[in-house]
Amino acid sequence: MSIESIKIGLAGLGYWGRNILRNLHGMGVLRAACDRDHEAVASLRESYPDLAFHTSFEDLLEDPAISALAIATPAATHYGLAREALRAGKDVFVEKPLALSVREGRELADLAREKDRVLMVGHTLRYHPAVRKLKELVNSGELGKVQYLYSNRLNIGRLRSEENILWSFAPHDISVMLMLTGEEPVSVAAFGEDYLSKGIYDTTLTTLEFSGGVKGHIYVSWLHPYKEQRLVVVGSRAMAVFDDVAEDKLRLYPHRIEWKDGRTPVARKAEYQSVHVEEKEPLREELEHFLSCVRERRIPLTDSEEALRVLAVLEAAEASLRSGSRPISPARKTGAFIHESAVIDDDVEIGEGTRVWHFCHLLSGARIGRNCVLGQNVMVGPGVAIGDGCKIQNNVSLYRGVTLEDDVFCGPSCVFTNVLTPRAFIERKDAFLPTLVRKGASIGANATVLCGVTIGRYALVGAGAVVSRDVPDHAVVAGVPAAFRGWACRCGAVLPPPREKGILACESCGLSYRLEEGVLKEGEDAP
Repeated sequence: MSIESIKIGLAGLGYWGRNILRNLHGMGVLRAACDRDHEAVASLRESYPDLAFHTSFEDLLEDPAISALAIATPAATHYGLAREALRAGKDVFVEKPLALSVREGRELADLAREKDRVLMVGHTLRYHPAVRKLKELVNSGELGKVQYLYSNRLNIGRLRSEENILWSFAPHDISVMLMLTGEEPVSVAAFGEDYLSKGIYDTTLTTLEFSGGVKGHIYVSWLHPYKEQRLVVVGSRAMAVFDDVAEDKLRLYPHRIEWKDGRTPVARKAEYQSVHVEEKEPLREELEHFLSCVRERRIPLTDSEEALRVLAVLEAAEASLRSGSRPISPARKTGAFIHESAVIDDDVEIGEGTRVWHFCHLLSGARIGRNCVLGQNVMVGPGVAIGDGCKIQNNVSLYRGVTLEDDVFCGPSCVFTNVLTPRAFIERKDAFLPTLVRKGASIGANATVLCGVTIGRYALVGAGAVVSRDVPDHAVVAGVPAAFRGWACRCGAVLPPPREKGILACESCGLSYRLEEGVLKEGEDAP
């Protein structure tokens, strides 16, 4: 398949959409474009009489000759339009950001894989010749060890009402910083102001902290007296400046620091060197890359995973803005939902699809599996392991030493302990006892589980019970102290008394069990 044989539809004919239109038309691959603004469509019809123009996105979806769509509409519409395009079997190029949440971005990534479609996000700076050259300088070691990065992306005008400046200006610089450092930040903090419209930030300063000690700052504003687009990389041997507004886009400053008497640092300045870069339009390079990925069916440089890395930082920065600039740990790797009021310490693993709600605190070293739900005010201590599919209801604290296997239910305000003889004035961390809750077990509201016990598979602990000894698989226990009250089915229903040959059959789901020497065994057919 040649590039010319690919036909693209373009959605969005605003400022940036017109730049995309110009490039795609010049490449001979644009078939049709659409925008809800009838005046914009009418004016462009005169300039591009050979193109089909529409005011409905559905017209592009229904055109069988269009194999790929470029989306340059307002950011709030990206997720919905990209989802429709992927469902219609089109390859998709989406201007940044891919979506307005990691959850939405993950859904698009999964859908693209399911449909075997190319999904690419428009992080244009990654295709800028000067940025590519800057990456070469970093990789070659010419700058030494990267220590600090900062960027200013400032302008006046082109204000937004659907998303704030963070989502509009910062994605490009976040993408470049992640690329230059080769890692994702462990902590993100941001502050800003909403001068024009309440809740829509006009200026923000975001701080990224990486695991190797590297830090980055990103300052963005659309209330600035002049245009500035500058990225500075400070290394141990030299410094580099990428200035997209200047004539020489990339400069190298071989400054060095000497130590006087071994104690006092002295800066030795040197003349900057202008680094030669190719004169190519980044947007054109980006769109040609998209077309080659469509033609060759390969993964783009700025694919959905790249988009998710950036979305995670944006989401964390947004949460920090809304919580008084508190540092936030991004949750991109898992596609988890983290409420903005939750506190996630460093070195916390959260599985894909997990939801962490209001005022939760996950301490360093905690491990949470996939598709879990942590309700309001849940605390997960260091070293606690939670399996897949667990539901932890409001006001539950899981202290060091607690392990929950898959599909465990912890009712509201149930209590776990980790030491049997606590004293406020005596530290007994070496006396912590492990507590294990096996797969599928349920613990009722306000129940207390003393440390050192194991609650068996699919066991059922009644509300308010105090568990002080091991609970067998499928056992129902209740009371203070908890005592055996019967057997529970895998589905949660209490089983009736055994019939002949020790067979128990669930009246709710039909599963049957055999009771042998006080142990309930699954999988035995009832007569």
